Amino acid sequence: MSRAMNSAKGRLVIISSPSGAGKGTIIKRILELRPQICYSVSVTTRTPRVGEIEGESYFFVSRERFLEMIEQEEFLEYAQYVGEYYGTPKKRILDTTESCRDILLEIEVQGARQVMELMPDALTIFIVPPDMIELERRLRGRGTDSEEKLLARLDRARKELEEKAHYKHIVVNDRVKRAADEILGIIDGC
Repeated sequence: MSRAMNSAKGRLVIISSPSGAGKGTIIKRILELRPQICYSVSVTTRTPRVGEIEGESYFFVSRERFLEMIEQEEFLEYAQYVGEYYGTPKKRILDTTESCRDILLEIEVQGARQVMELMPDALTIFIVPPDMIELERRLRGRGTDSEEKLLARLDRARKELEEKAHYKHIVVNDRVKRAADEILGIIDGC
């Protein structure tokens, strides 16, 4: 059954992948091709990096405000990573889907599992690299990590790849355009 026949509401589209699989690049391409798809902006307690824009990159809040948001149950999910908090605001997701628009949530696997439990009808997509050799090549090509950190990322990627079985769709990112087109086909077909 096509989406048009299935529901008048928009959908939550969850996209996850290990670091280096290219999800950020693919998502950028999807949003360029389909500007009507909304992007879920996360909330964080970390300070903005150069070039990051409030409300586009993240919503930057104090630790105190983030803890208030937890207490007021404003998140679909949240986690602490390297001493900072990150969370997905519940209201934006619900408001967007209620207004018949799809919203894309780029999220790591642990947070995705939490959201999947709360919203089992979410469309879930896991992006994988063609193979581990290519993933290592991409991570090394960034030139941002020490050898120790790079090896840790590869180890974490292997563990995250085991989570792909929890997703409804798996897309291989061998070429960005092809992978983005495949994901758009999935969105259109569901």
